Amino acid sequence: MTMNDKKIDLERLLKLRLIVARFGEMDSAQWWNTGGLLGSKGALLMSRGFPRTHLFAQAGIVFAVAKNRCEEIFQHPGSITLWTLPVEIEDQFDSHWGRWLDNLDLWQDFFSNLETPSCDLLTVMRQYGLISTSQEETICRLRRSAEGRAVLLPNKENVDDNLITLLTAAFSLGEPGKPAVPYALPGERCD
Repeated sequence: MTMNDKKIDLERLLKLRLIVARFGEMDSAQWWNTGGLLGSKGALLMSRGFPRTHLFAQAGIVFAVAKNRCEEIFQHPGSITLWTLPVEIEDQFDSHWGRWLDNLDLWQDFFSNLETPSCDLLTVMRQYGLISTSQEETICRLRRSAEGRAVLLPNKENVDDNLITLLTAAFSLGEPGKPAVPYALPGERCD
C-alpha cells in the first residue's frame, strides 16, 4: 500500500483521531481506560500541569492509550489502522504537532465540542463534515470479523483521506465495551 500522490490532510486526520479517541473513552463507548480525559474533567486536571497546551497533552495521552488497546485487541502483521498508519504519514503527523500547538486558539472550539460524550460516532463525523454519504454506505456494508474484534476494509491500493475516513468510521461497528478495530491490508483491493 502506498501513499496517494495527494498529501494527507493532517488536520482532518487529527480531528478523526480526536473523535474516535473521545468516543472510545469510559464515559462513552468504554473501549479504553481513560475516564473522560478529553472531557471537561480531563481539561481541568491537565490544565494544572499544562496551562497552555493541556488540550494536546490530553489528546496525546488518549491517542497512546487507544493505540495500545487496539493493538491488544487485534494485530495483523503489516495492517494499517487509524492508529498505525504508514511511517511517512505518522512522521508528517508528528511534525505538525508543533504547528498545532502554535495555533491553539484555532483548536479551542473543536476540543470544547468534544467534551460532551456522544452515543453515535457517525453522527459526530457528520456534524464536522468528515464523512460523505458514499463513505457511510460503504461502512453499512461492512461486517465485524467472526470473533468480533476487527473489521477488514475494502480498500484502494493507496493510503489517502478516504481510507483514513473509513478506518475511523468503521469503529462505529463496535459495541459498548467491545471495540472492533478497523484495518486495511497492503495490496488488497476488494471494491
